[in-house]
Amino acid sequence: MKTDLFNYDLPPELIAQHPPERRELARMMVLHRGTGRVEHRQITDIVDYLAAPDVLVVNNTKVIPARVFGHKAASGGKVELLLLEESSPGEWKVLMKTSRRPKVGDELSLCSGKATATMLYDGEQGEAVLKIESARPLMEILDEEGIPPLPPYIARKEQTREQIEEDKNRYQTVYASEPGAAAAPTAGLHFTPELFDALDKKGVSKAELTLHVGLGTFRPVSAEIITDHEMHHERYQISEKAAATIASARKNGGRIVAVGSTSVRTLESVSPIRAAEGSTNIFIYPPYEFQNVDAILTNFHLPKSTLLMMMSAFAGRELMMNAYETAVQNHYRFFSYGDCMLIL
Repeated sequence: MKTDLFNYDLPPELIAQHPPERRELARMMVLHRGTGRVEHRQITDIVDYLAAPDVLVVNNTKVIPARVFGHKAASGGKVELLLLEESSPGEWKVLMKTSRRPKVGDELSLCSGKATATMLYDGEQGEAVLKIESARPLMEILDEEGIPPLPPYIARKEQTREQIEEDKNRYQTVYASEPGAAAAPTAGLHFTPELFDALDKKGVSKAELTLHVGLGTFRPVSAEIITDHEMHHERYQISEKAAATIASARKNGGRIVAVGSTSVRTLESVSPIRAAEGSTNIFIYPPYEFQNVDAILTNFHLPKSTLLMMMSAFAGRELMMNAYETAVQNHYRFFSYGDCMLIL
C-alpha cells in the first residue's frame, strides 16, 4: 500500500498553536464505523456514548521538561539538549545542538550549573549518550530549568516564563504520573477530573497503562510503500490492576475504549491482555484485525503519519480520509493542541 494514500491537504491555520482556554472546550467529531455517520460534538459529550461496563484505557506517562541548556566546561560554548531516554541509571540518550560537537570524555555544565554531564558516546544525526550527575534528583532540576519538548509544528517565537509554564501544565494529562515521555499522549489532554467523575457516575471504569512516547511518533513515513517504513520502539508497562480491570470489562460485555494511539499500541502489543512490560515497535496499518480495542478517542494526525495509518486500519482508509476532509471543512483544530475524534 502506498504512503500517498494517507496524504491530505491541511491549511496551516488549522494547526493548533495553543491549547483551548479550558481542556473541556475541545470539539469532538464522532465517527460511526458501521454506518459512516459523522456527528459534531464536544469532548464533554463523550459521556453520552459510554456506559457500564465499558472501560476507558488511558496512558499515564508523564512528559519530562526535557529540553535543557548549558555550556561546555572547557570552552564555555553553548549547548542545547533534548533528553530522549534514560538507557541506564544516570546515562541518557540525547539530541545535541551545538556549534562544535564535544568529544568523548568532555564535560558539560547544565541547568544553570545544577547538573554536570560527561560525553560517553557521539552518534549520528545529533544523537549522543551522556552521563548526567547532580546533587539533587534530576527530575526536580528539570522541573525548575527544563522546557517541554513541543512538537515541531508548534511554533514558539519567544519562550517567556509564562508561556513555558502554560506548556508545562497543558502539554500534560491531568493523570500523568510516570515520568519518561518525550511527547504527550495528546488524546488524554482533553480530560478533566470533572469529566472522569461524570464517566464514573455512568459506571465507566478507568484503566491506566504506561507507554513512554518517543520522538519517533513525529517521524514522517518517507518510504513510498508503507511496509518499507521502520517503526520506532517505545517502552510500555501494563500493571496487574489495569489488566484485571480491562479483563473484567470484556468479560461483562463492556467495550475497551482506548484513549490515544499510545494506548492502542500497548493494548495491541500484549494479547491476550495481561500484566506485562517491555518494548514495542508494532506498526498498525490497513488491513489489520484489532484484538483488544473496541473504540478509540484520538486527536487529528499528520498527513502520511503512522498514526493516521493506525486509525485508518481501525475505521477503514476511505472512511477515515473522508472524515479528515470533513474536519478540514468544519475548521477543526489539528494535532497535539487540537480537537479530537471518537471512533465507534
